[in-house]
Amino acid sequence: MARMHARRRGSSGSVRPYRTDIPEWSNTDLAEIEKLIVGMKKDGLSSSVIGMTLRDKYGVPDIKLVTGKRIGTILKENDLVSEIPEDLRNLMQKALGMRNHLSENKKDLHNTRQLQLTESKVRRLVRYYIKSGKLPKGWTYKPETAEILLSR
Repeated sequence: MARMHARRRGSSGSVRPYRTDIPEWSNTDLAEIEKLIVGMKKDGLSSSVIGMTLRDKYGVPDIKLVTGKRIGTILKENDLVSEIPEDLRNLMQKALGMRNHLSENKKDLHNTRQLQLTESKVRRLVRYYIKSGKLPKGWTYKPETAEILLSR
């Protein structure tokens, strides 16, 4: 797939092997895995960090294969879903860091352009989440209020 804001091809990445059954070496205790997911979310970790921690420390290669549910579904069942989706939150943090940099370095033209591109990605993602119902209808991205939203 091509890049969104560059005129070159994308870099290919590795693909997880297709599996329909759980490997015999993996951790398959459903109650323990769900308890770990809930505990890590309460500690403030994001769902992607939770998945990597379960893979690296606890021997769970694929949560969906073991539990039959995704991490987001498990968090939703336990009322631990954040109001802003994780990918949108990461883009907003990136834009906020660029704005802080630009407040000190006003002549940084490259960063100004990158901020424009990042904020257009944020607005595009907000449109998608409003259509899919993950964000309320009147939700808009405002750079002035982004820091307050991210601190929650």
